[in-house]
Order: sequence, then structure tokens, then C-alpha cells
Amino acid sequence: MPNSSTAPAADLAPSGRSVATGWRWAPAWILTHVALWPAPGYAEALLVLGALVAIYQLVASRFRGGVQLLSHQAWALSSVLFFAYWLPELVSAFDSVDVGRALREAAVDLRYLPFLWLAASAVANDRGRRTTFGGLAVIMAVWTVDALAQVIIGTSPLFFGIDAIKQLISGHGMCTAEEVASVDRLSGILGPCNLKLGLVLASLSPFLLFAAGRRFGTTGWLVAAAAVGLVILLAGSRASWITYGLVILFSGWGLLGWRKLLGVFAFGAIALAVLTAASPQVRERIVRTTHVLQADEAGVDMALSGRSRIWGAATCMVREHPVNGVGARGFREAFPACDPEPGEVAAWGDGPALHAHQIVLEVLSETGVFGLLLWLAGAAMAWRAWRFADAASREHARPAMLALAVTVFPLNTHLAFYSTFWGGLTLLLAALYAGSLLAQPTAARD
Repeated sequence: MPNSSTAPAADLAPSGRSVATGWRWAPAWILTHVALWPAPGYAEALLVLGALVAIYQLVASRFRGGVQLLSHQAWALSSVLFFAYWLPELVSAFDSVDVGRALREAAVDLRYLPFLWLAASAVANDRGRRTTFGGLAVIMAVWTVDALAQVIIGTSPLFFGIDAIKQLISGHGMCTAEEVASVDRLSGILGPCNLKLGLVLASLSPFLLFAAGRRFGTTGWLVAAAAVGLVILLAGSRASWITYGLVILFSGWGLLGWRKLLGVFAFGAIALAVLTAASPQVRERIVRTTHVLQADEAGVDMALSGRSRIWGAATCMVREHPVNGVGARGFREAFPACDPEPGEVAAWGDGPALHAHQIVLEVLSETGVFGLLLWLAGAAMAWRAWRFADAASREHARPAMLALAVTVFPLNTHLAFYSTFWGGLTLLLAALYAGSLLAQPTAARD
């Protein structure tokens, strides 16, 4: 067995350990981070710690042996996608309402760069990709079964356990009594004070559906699609319905063919009709959506839950700050000056709107034309990488590609991409896409 004096210098850190060996923990780290999303503080702490460990190992090895972690192309694409996200945030900070706070936020968000390298390295070889993508499929399956249990027994078993642990540690639960009382949809493991279950499941459902189809064939895909679809319908977010519809379309096309896929959508329509009759929450959202058929602005605004008012304010911000916007996460401060209906009670309640609820308007209003151009450049680079990849690489990256594409699909409403949670989720998907598509050559895998 060779000692450190005979091994190639580029392969070794000062400790004598292979850099590639030192990062075999990456898949477990990423999966633990995702599993901790119901406890956001712990998930964020793990993200930061993982980023710091990654930086330490890279610095300790003087960035030697990097190609054993990622291919040159994966290093480049993951870095480009990060800067397409982060540079608009930095440039917009100089013109924001609170320059000091905006610059601090931009500095803190530098943690995402080593985190992207870490996530990309987790799927940069066959073993890591199978572990990471399979683990994400298992997490989504467990969360789906837990949410179905909530439908039957009225509470999420997993959230009940998390809440009990929180009670023992701190003396109070994860959510306040007011938040629990006001919940109007299926909340699952994320709880009644974090109503993002539908959106999260919809965005990450490609990992579960592709895994089910690969392991159990058409039957497995249909069962998984039905279970996840039921949870997403009951979770209530209409944006997640659109996202999941796209997942079903693009994941089922190759497996089922268009005729059977039409049958799947027909079954989904019947299920929606049944749930509309049986569930007051689903019925309320369907009724609200039908207001868009009214030929007046008030009907459209009601159908969109007040978003037309928010989008009017976003358009005003773009007009007033066209170059670099009002600053990432500066929407709430800029909203009162651009509110098209000042003094009127908003559909969402008291206070200003927190973000634009639509990716193009968010990027334009908060980071300006400069930001939109960089986001488009990042999208173009991601598409170019897909276009020139071979068939095997595309197949490896397909779950991550679809998850990322439906998450940023522009003809939908969205959570804030410059928020900690949704920004971190989006960048994680970008890293998984870059790492799996541009993986190391087959000879270097495993």
C-alpha cells in the first residue's frame, strides 16, 4: 500500500488523505440537510457547516485534486449558476433602501458557493448520484406517506414527533396556537406554521417518480404519482398544482406514451372534482380560481389572491429602478411607495407585500435589468450544457434537470428566490443538475 511519499501530490491533502475520499461524506450531508428542512434553523446551520468544511478541505489541499471531486465543466457550471444568482444581489445592494443590510445579506450568501460545490460533488460519480437521488426519493416518499396519514388521523405523525421534541427542549412547540388554529390546508411534516409542503413536494417529486418508474415500472410510477398528487392537491397551493402538472407531463411522457398520459390527466381531473366536492379547502381554491373568468380587474385580482396588485407594484419598481432594482429582499420596503391601491385592505391582510410572487417580476423589481440578464445568462449556460451532453449524462441528470426546470418555470407564481429557504432549495437543485450532468469520466467514477 503506497504511503504519502509515493502517492501523486495532487491527490493528497496535507493530512495524507485523498481529497476525493474526504468528500465521500457529501451525499449523507446533503440528504441530512434536506431531511432537516422541517427544522429550518438546524438545516441552515448544517448548510453553513458543510460549506465551511468544504472550503477548509479545498484550502488545506491548496485546491489540488479538484478534478477528483468534480470535472472541470462541473466546477465551471456550478460556479456560473451561483454567480448568476449572487451577482445581481450584490449589485442591487448599492441602490437598495437599506444599503448596509443588503450588503451584509450579499456577503452572507457567499456561503452558497462552497455549498454548491459540495452538492455537485455529491452526485459527481455513479455511487454518489445513486445515493443522493435515491435518498431524496426516499425522503419524498416518507413525507408523502406522512401527509396521507395526516389526511386519515388529522395530524402528521412526523411533525407531532418533532413538535414533542421541541416542547421538551424549549418548553414551547414549533408553531403558535394562532398558527395552528388558522391552518387551512394539509401541512404534513413542515407543520402549520410553514405551509410549503405542496411546493416542496412538487419541486422534488421528479426524484421520487423517476426512482419509482425505474424500480417498479409503470405501476410504481402510477402509484407514486397518484399518492404525491393527492397530497399536493390537499396541500392547497395552486402554484404547486401547475408545477406538479409539468412534472407529470415530462416524467410520464417517455414511460407511458401520450395516450396513457392523457388517461393520467383525466384521472387527475376526476380526482380534483371529487376533492372539490369533499374538501372545503380545495373547493374554496377552485371557486377563487373561477373568478378569473369575470371580465373585470377585481375578479382577476381575487382569483390571483391579490397578486395583480403586487405585480402592479413590481412594475412600478421596475419603472423607477430599471438598472439594478430596489435591492434583493427590498420589495417590502419599496412596496408602500408603489402600491397601486394605497389605503385599501389587501387580499393578504395587513402590511406590505413581501415579494413579487413571480420569478421574472421578482428579479426585475429587486435586481433590475442587470439581474434579469445574468439570470438569463445562467439559464442559457445550463441549457447549453444539456444540449451538448451525451445521452447517458442526460439520463443521469434528468431528475435534477426536471426538478430545477419546473421550480423556475416562469409562467407560474413562486416563493421568493432570494429568501433563505427557497433560494437555498433552488441553488441545491442547480448544483445537483450541474454535478450529475457534467460528472467525471466513467473511468474516474466510483
